[in-house]
Amino acid sequence: MLIPHPLLGPRDAQEFTYLGDAALLARPDGMAEGALGAFIDYVYLRDNPAGVHRELWFHEQGDRSWLVVTRNTVTHEIIDAQLARDVALARKGAVA
Repeated sequence: MLIPHPLLGPRDAQEFTYLGDAALLARPDGMAEGALGAFIDYVYLRDNPAGVHRELWFHEQGDRSWLVVTRNTVTHEIIDAQLARDVALARKGAVA
Protein backbone atom coordinates (compact mmCIF):
# COMPACT_ATOMS: atom_id res chain seq x y z
CA MET A 1 0.00 0.00 0.00
CA LEU A 2 1.37 3.42 -0.95
CA ILE A 3 0.55 6.43 1.20
CA PRO A 4 0.63 9.77 -0.68
CA HIS A 5 2.71 11.84 1.73
CA PRO A 6 1.86 15.54 1.20
CA LEU A 7 5.54 16.58 1.33
CA LEU A 8 7.46 13.52 0.12
CA GLY A 9 5.13 11.94 -2.42
CA PRO A 10 4.10 8.26 -2.47
CA ARG A 11 5.69 6.25 0.35
CA ASP A 12 5.43 2.56 1.21
CA ALA A 13 3.08 1.91 4.15
CA GLN A 14 5.88 -0.09 5.81
CA GLU A 15 7.59 3.24 6.59
CA PHE A 16 4.61 4.19 8.78
CA THR A 17 3.13 3.15 12.09
CA TYR A 18 -0.67 3.09 12.33
CA LEU A 19 -2.11 4.74 15.45
CA GLY A 20 -5.86 4.55 14.94
CA ASP A 21 -8.86 6.79 14.52
CA ALA A 22 -8.05 10.41 13.63
CA ALA A 23 -10.67 11.44 16.21
CA LEU A 24 -7.75 11.18 18.66
CA LEU A 25 -6.84 14.70 17.52
CA ALA A 26 -9.94 15.94 19.37
CA ARG A 27 -8.57 15.33 22.87
CA PRO A 28 -11.00 16.44 25.60
CA ASP A 29 -10.24 19.34 27.94
CA GLY A 30 -9.04 17.78 31.19
CA MET A 31 -10.26 20.78 33.19
CA ALA A 32 -13.80 20.88 31.77
CA GLU A 33 -16.93 19.73 33.57
CA GLY A 34 -17.35 15.96 33.06
CA ALA A 35 -13.70 15.53 32.03
CA LEU A 36 -13.41 12.03 33.53
CA GLY A 37 -16.28 10.67 31.46
CA ALA A 38 -14.99 12.44 28.36
CA PHE A 39 -11.53 10.89 28.81
CA ILE A 40 -12.98 7.41 29.41
CA ASP A 41 -14.86 7.71 26.10
CA TYR A 42 -11.76 9.18 24.38
CA VAL A 43 -9.46 6.36 25.52
CA TYR A 44 -11.71 3.30 25.40
CA LEU A 45 -14.59 3.81 22.96
CA ARG A 46 -13.77 3.45 19.27
CA ASP A 47 -15.77 2.82 16.14
CA ASN A 48 -14.56 0.11 13.79
CA PRO A 49 -16.18 1.16 10.52
CA ALA A 50 -16.23 -0.73 7.26
CA GLY A 51 -15.71 1.85 4.54
CA VAL A 52 -14.22 5.33 4.42
CA HIS A 53 -12.41 6.23 7.64
CA ARG A 54 -9.89 8.88 8.77
CA GLU A 55 -6.81 7.43 10.50
CA LEU A 56 -3.58 8.64 12.09
CA TRP A 57 -0.31 7.36 10.64
CA PHE A 58 3.21 8.21 11.89
CA HIS A 59 6.03 8.35 9.33
CA GLU A 60 8.44 6.55 11.64
CA GLN A 61 11.04 5.57 9.04
CA GLY A 62 10.95 8.90 7.25
CA ASP A 63 10.47 12.52 8.27
CA ARG A 64 8.65 11.53 11.51
CA SER A 65 5.53 13.47 10.57
CA TRP A 66 1.97 12.58 11.57
CA LEU A 67 -0.58 12.19 8.79
CA VAL A 68 -4.35 11.98 8.72
CA VAL A 69 -5.05 9.40 6.03
CA THR A 70 -8.56 8.95 4.65
CA ARG A 71 -8.81 5.32 3.63
CA ASN A 72 -11.49 2.84 2.64
CA THR A 73 -11.03 0.03 5.17
CA VAL A 74 -12.75 -2.47 2.87
CA THR A 75 -10.68 -1.90 -0.29
CA HIS A 76 -7.60 -0.22 1.32
CA GLU A 77 -7.92 2.56 -1.26
CA ILE A 78 -6.32 5.74 0.06
CA ILE A 79 -8.48 8.74 -0.79
CA ASP A 80 -6.47 11.54 0.86
CA ALA A 81 -3.52 12.24 3.15
CA GLN A 82 -2.87 15.46 5.03
CA LEU A 83 -0.38 16.56 7.66
CA ALA A 84 -2.06 16.08 11.05
CA ARG A 85 -0.76 19.50 12.07
CA ASP A 86 -2.74 21.12 9.26
CA VAL A 87 -5.89 19.16 10.14
CA ALA A 88 -5.60 20.14 13.83
CA LEU A 89 -4.99 23.82 12.99
CA ALA A 90 -7.97 23.88 10.60
CA ARG A 91 -10.13 22.29 13.31
CA LYS A 92 -9.06 24.88 15.89
CA GLY A 93 -9.74 27.66 13.39
CA ALA A 94 -13.23 26.29 12.80
CA VAL A 95 -13.91 26.15 16.55
CA ALA A 96 -12.51 29.59 17.37
